[in-house]
Amino acid sequence: MLGKDRKEVLKELIAILHEGADPEAVKERFKEVLRGVSPVEIAQVEEELIREGLPREEVHKLCELHLAVFRESLKGQESLAPEGHPVHILMEEHKILLKFADELKGSARRLKEVGEIDPVSLEQLTHIEEHLKDSESHYVREENVLFPYLEKHGVTQPPAIMWMEHDQIREVKKSLYRLIDGREGMEFQDFAKQLGEVASSLAELLTNHFHKENNILFPVSLRVMAEDEWKDIRQQSDELGYCCFTPEEAKVLPEEREAAVPKPEVEGRVTLETGALSIEEIEAMLNALPVDITFVDKEDTVRYFNQSEERIFPRTRAVIGRKVQQCHPQKSIHIVNRILEDFRSDRRDVAEFWINKGRFVHIRYFPVRDKDGEYLGTLEVTQDITDVKKLEGEKRLLDDTGP
Repeated sequence: MLGKDRKEVLKELIAILHEGADPEAVKERFKEVLRGVSPVEIAQVEEELIREGLPREEVHKLCELHLAVFRESLKGQESLAPEGHPVHILMEEHKILLKFADELKGSARRLKEVGEIDPVSLEQLTHIEEHLKDSESHYVREENVLFPYLEKHGVTQPPAIMWMEHDQIREVKKSLYRLIDGREGMEFQDFAKQLGEVASSLAELLTNHFHKENNILFPVSLRVMAEDEWKDIRQQSDELGYCCFTPEEAKVLPEEREAAVPKPEVEGRVTLETGALSIEEIEAMLNALPVDITFVDKEDTVRYFNQSEERIFPRTRAVIGRKVQQCHPQKSIHIVNRILEDFRSDRRDVAEFWINKGRFVHIRYFPVRDKDGEYLGTLEVTQDITDVKKLEGEKRLLDDTGP
C-alpha cells in the first residue's frame, strides 16, 4: 500500500487537476510519486481516497492521470488472458466496437461528400445502429459479473468509474438512435453535421474507456481473482449471452471447462443456485411481492400460496392439500385439466386470462420444471394491473423524490 506521504502528494495533484490542469502537464511528477507501484496498488489508494471523502468525480481525474503514466509501459499489452477467458472475450469485443465507431465516422464523412442520405449510407447506418444496440450485452456482462467479483476483493471505485462511463456511452448512443430515427424531419445539412459530432464523440469515448479497461481494470482483475472465480465468471457470462458480433473463436475454451464448484451451505439458510436465504427471509420476500401466487404440485395438489398485503382472490390455509380441480366451479374443470395436461406434455409455456371487476386483473399460469425439464407443478400468478395500464413515458431511478 502507498505510504502516507505519497497519498498526500496524490491529493495535491488532484487539487491541481481540479483547477483545470492538463493531466499530461503533471504526468512526470505523478510518475515519480508512483515509481514501482502497480496498477493494483493505485486502485487501492483510489479506494482509500474515496473512503476519506474525496468525490468520485475527482478520482475519475486521477484515473485519467495514472492512465497517462502507464500508457507508455502498457502499450501493446494485448495478451492479458488466453482465448476463451472472459477478459480475452471482452477485449476482442473492444476491437470490434472500435471498428464500428470508426465506420460510423466514415459514414458521416461519406454523407457530406454525397450530399444526401442515399440507400448505401442508410444501410450502413442501420447496420452500425443494430450492432451498437446489441453491444449492450458487453456492458451488462461487465456490470453484473466482472464488477461484483472485483468488489468482493475490495476493488470498488474503478468498477464504479467504469460503470459511470458506460452510462456516458449509453447516452451518446441514444443520441445517435434518436438522430437516425428523426432524420426524415430534419434538414440534410443539420443531420449530417449532428451525425459527425455524435460519431466523433462516441469514438473518443470508446477509445478512452476501452484503453482504461484494457490497461488498468483488466490487469487489476487478473491480479486479484483466482482461477476458480474466472471459471464462475465465464459460466455466468455464458448465461447472460454475448453480442451478435462476438467472435466464436474468442469464446472457445482451450480445454473443457470443469464443473462449477458447488456452493457451500450456510448454517440456518437454504442454499439456492443464486444465493442463500433463511426461511424467514424467503417467506417475507414472497409475501412482499405485489402479486398473488399459488403453487400446485405435479399431482395437482395445492401446496402453497403467498399472503400478499392485498390479495385479489381469497385464499385460506384450508386449501392446502386440496386438489386444484376442487378449487374451481364444475363448469371450468375441463379447462383447468386441459391447461395442466398441456403443461405436463410441454405443449405450452403459459396460459393467461384477464378480467375486469372494477379493477383490471391479469391471471397467468406457468409450468414449473426442474433443470432436466421434468414437470414439477404449476404456478398461478394474479396481478392487479389497473394502475400499470395507466403508465406512460418513463420514470427512472434518478427521478425518485421519495414517498
